[in-house]
Amino acid sequence: MHSMTLDWDDLKTVLHVVRAGTLSGAAAQLGINYTTVARRVARVEARLQRKLFERLSDGYQPTELGRLVAAHAEQMEVQDHALMRGLSGRDETLRGPLVITAPQLLIQWHLVHVIEAFCTAHPEVDLEVNAANDLLDLGRRQADLAVRVSREPGDNLTGMRLTAQHAAAYGSPGLAARIAEHPNEPVDWVVYSQSPGAPKAALERYPQVRIKARFDDMVPMIGAAQAGLGLVRMPMFLGRAVPGLVEVPVMPPQPYADIWAVAHADVWPGAKVRAFREGLVTYFRANRGVFVA
Repeated sequence: MHSMTLDWDDLKTVLHVVRAGTLSGAAAQLGINYTTVARRVARVEARLQRKLFERLSDGYQPTELGRLVAAHAEQMEVQDHALMRGLSGRDETLRGPLVITAPQLLIQWHLVHVIEAFCTAHPEVDLEVNAANDLLDLGRRQADLAVRVSREPGDNLTGMRLTAQHAAAYGSPGLAARIAEHPNEPVDWVVYSQSPGAPKAALERYPQVRIKARFDDMVPMIGAAQAGLGLVRMPMFLGRAVPGLVEVPVMPPQPYADIWAVAHADVWPGAKVRAFREGLVTYFRANRGVFVA
């Protein structure tokens, strides 16, 4: 066994099965099919002549040896990511893959213009856009560059603040008219599920409120506001862009989290990341008035 070598793809697959607990979960993480995962696990077990997993009805439970193999594979993965980040950061070509991630609504209303200009200027770059509200792990190369709404760029990342932001209250024109005509009646609001209630700044002017509904995502909240269900506090870039909404002066514009471009420090200097970042800077400088009062 001392001269045995194991394929990195096979070891990586074992690691992902340990992480996911199922073959299908590992397949989804790796972007391969279920049978390939099963074949790779079986190949490692055959070479080691030991079981790495207990096959249970609800998934794969790693044995002690399986956990050991996964632990070493994880160390190899860290080095693999570091190598690939280093190569990416030293790549001065404007061709090949580039993965960016940003919140869906920011892409829809603004970043599409940056993307269009970038793709036109650099047709040899294979751009992939991940419209994710969850924070992807840039250290593990889930994306090369992220545009984030945040107070700071994040640990172990290099960042550039693109613009400050303000938020305000937006609703349908009909609801805005009713509030103006009947200022002493309760004001209807639509809020996030985790929110305690209407914004404090609005309560100072209109203390009587009704929470008509709570949502866990901004997309349905926008629809609720368009339908006249209630006011929604949202970033001004969004309220100003969405059809059927008007700013309702129940509160002054409030500071909101900034918009950042962030990347791992190793990747930040690369030509493709740099070119996309420059496009972001140009766009946000030209449109700063959209994001702030």
